[in-house]
Amino acid sequence: MEAFRVIRNSSFLVILLISLCSLSTVRSQLTADFYAKSCPNLKRVVFREVFKALQNEIRMGASLLRLHFHDCFVNGCDASILLDGSNGEKFALPNLNSARGFEVVDAIKAAVENECNGTVSCADILALAARDSVVLCGGPSWNVLLGRRDGLVSNQSGANSGLPAPIDPLNTIIAKFNAVGLNVTDVVTLSGGHTIGRARCVTFSNRLFNFSGTGAPDPSLDSNLASQLQTLCPQNGDGNVTTALDQNSTDVFDNHYFKNLKINDGILSSDQILYSGDAAGVNPTTRSLVDAFAAANGSIFLLSFVNSMIRMGNISPLTGSAGEIRKNCRVVN
Repeated sequence: MEAFRVIRNSSFLVILLISLCSLSTVRSQLTADFYAKSCPNLKRVVFREVFKALQNEIRMGASLLRLHFHDCFVNGCDASILLDGSNGEKFALPNLNSARGFEVVDAIKAAVENECNGTVSCADILALAARDSVVLCGGPSWNVLLGRRDGLVSNQSGANSGLPAPIDPLNTIIAKFNAVGLNVTDVVTLSGGHTIGRARCVTFSNRLFNFSGTGAPDPSLDSNLASQLQTLCPQNGDGNVTTALDQNSTDVFDNHYFKNLKINDGILSSDQILYSGDAAGVNPTTRSLVDAFAAANGSIFLLSFVNSMIRMGNISPLTGSAGEIRKNCRVVN
């Protein structure tokens, strides 16, 4: 309960507790034991393949988590982000030269097909791979609800308009979460996934040299960190160079991301505004959540993250006879 002491507003505490406990009220056609009979070794197979991928490149954990997030925000959790095609979500601006891990998903799918042919959806594989990535980076585990089917279309325009952007103001980000049934607690909680992520220079360079026409870096960015990032990302440099979103415990799933925001060490504008605010002012709810999640050993954050991941995984899943079970995650059958 130590983490709750940072929250002075008792009504806010009630809201946070209700949000953390809301899992019991989730209504879904998905179940944790969906493949218990049809593919009993599914979770073991997926975990093995994710483990191999992270042994090869630890960064892949963040990439697989992000794929699940970017999939669910467009058309629901239907693996539409995996579909090839120049008009697909892969080539939407938020994903272009950014979304990665498709070859790893191919390898997982091949292993699953070898175990139980034509049974497990690519959408469920994404959900399991995201959970396993978090676990293998030291984060919490949870029972992934399963039974999703795969979508038949990829929605590039939906990805361009619906995915939160690193330069979006906070009210816009909250609105995009609300549009898919998620709340402000989910905004802050799921942003915490950046504890194992990386960002390209192009996504935060607007904060480094001439922020809002001032001729100086963003004042909500620590000056020492700003200098380091200016060296890494010079003006007219390679925008695809990356840096860790959590400079203190890269690739470890913990609550240091939130501790960083409290000392102006958030890399992306969309991260730092959770604590420092933007042109619209400071949002007391997001600021209080950052305080709570940064406190003690991060247990409140980890609990909330599990809850928000399950809620996100329940965004408009295709079930029953809708969609299909793709044989190849990149193309419809």
